[in-house]
Amino acid sequence: MASFKAFLNSPVGPKTTHFWGPIGNWGFIIAGLVDTQKPPEMISGNMTSVMCVYSALFMRFAWMVQPRNYLLMVSHASNETVQLYQLSRWARSQGYLQKKADKAE
Repeated sequence: MASFKAFLNSPVGPKTTHFWGPIGNWGFIIAGLVDTQKPPEMISGNMTSVMCVYSALFMRFAWMVQPRNYLLMVSHASNETVQLYQLSRWARSQGYLQKKADKAE
């Protein structure tokens, strides 16, 4: 019980934006994961690129801010992973990337 109270009142606990910001960011990640089931023609290359830059910048912010916000960093690292996967799907569908089997021919 004492450790829960310590977390509750900590500088990154649920009474702060250091906690609720990362929780809100999981919406981006969930949306990106749902979009992996959609055809790559529906992906916006511009928006996905912006999301990659956004997540990369905020990963650095989460590392540099004091107290260090590991929840925010993990959420943006997860979003970066999902968005890079989406960007690769888009690039492949646009012909910018080829599958390895296509290169071997």
